[in-house]
Amino acid sequence: MPKGEGKLLAQNRKARFDYTILDTVEAGIVLKGTEIKSIRAARINLKDGFARVRNGEIFLHNVHISPYEQGNQFNHDPLRTRKLLMHKKQIARLENEMKGSGNTLVPLKVYLKDGYAKVLIGVAKGKKNYDKREDLKRKDQKRDLARSLRER
Repeated sequence: MPKGEGKLLAQNRKARFDYTILDTVEAGIVLKGTEIKSIRAARINLKDGFARVRNGEIFLHNVHISPYEQGNQFNHDPLRTRKLLMHKKQIARLENEMKGSGNTLVPLKVYLKDGYAKVLIGVAKGKKNYDKREDLKRKDQKRDLARSLRER
């Protein structure tokens, strides 16, 4: 099964606009209690999320998982830092890609795969404002071309 397949629950569309995605890696998420129920209900927001490598482990920061409605006292902090599950070699490779290059790790998608919640992490390089304008211009040209072809 290729990367990113499964039941899509959340997607970070802003990441593709703000960053150039160089590489992607799939990782599992360590969840507590009722968090998986909220994720299955697609109550997750990746907008401001990022990942960071610390002491040979990788952690996901600023990803908001809403409290589960029937969870009462068993709910957890919605913005807590969550550990990601990856092989040591994968983490070391990501760490090497991050060193001194201005790259960052951004969550792109969260989906279910074989009953487990997975996150697609992208190694990203920030875009300048002129790059963003160029992308918007290309997108508009593509849309205009498709519209003109459809009218014929």
